[in-house]
Amino acid sequence: MLVARGREVSESAKQWVYRVLRRGIMTGQFEPGDPVTINGLAEALGVSAMPVREALHRLVADGALELLDNRRVRVPDLDRQSFEEVLEARLALETRAAERAMPFVDEARLSRLRALDRLADEALAAADFGRLVEANFDFHRCLYEARPGTVMLPLIESLWLRLGPFMRRAGETLSETYQVDRHAEALAAIVNRDAAALKAAIAADIRDGAGHLGRGHFERVAARGRSA
Repeated sequence: MLVARGREVSESAKQWVYRVLRRGIMTGQFEPGDPVTINGLAEALGVSAMPVREALHRLVADGALELLDNRRVRVPDLDRQSFEEVLEARLALETRAAERAMPFVDEARLSRLRALDRLADEALAAADFGRLVEANFDFHRCLYEARPGTVMLPLIESLWLRLGPFMRRAGETLSETYQVDRHAEALAAIVNRDAAALKAAIAADIRDGAGHLGRGHFERVAARGRSA
């Protein structure tokens, strides 16, 4: 179910719709293969069709949605090769982004990161996969955007857009994931100003989370295929 938050006073309807849909896709509020209709989204968000239409055009251009031959729009899926490519790109970009951001993390940002880590822990304890994905992305974004003028974050978010719906489907084994709190390791590395440890924690977080869930999903699909 799409969860829409309030609109900022200075934000236009089309900006708000795009932001809400983009975040919804990124955090797994849509599943792979889901059809996306202008009228359905307009009704859900309480807006006219025009800002929804414009937002869908932008999201198709972002690669977050795909336009079919019959001009219908749907949420794309990832095959195993595409998943591995996205995972590899995340590891390369996010470890470097974390390293570059670390010198700019002050006490206020460190406090925010700790609060987001607590939200992730609470979501995990409640087996709330949607909240966990959202808190996890917010933790990573809060870290990376510490560096002023970073150009890496938009690239990273484009990968999250492609991965979010797939992770919703792959999240059947949530209880088997996140056995080690990699965010806690990242926070300790920041406090100690240990760039190598921070990069290792971020890489492990991606592998333990997205990597574990995704590969588990493909193994289950293969097993069902063999037993059919």
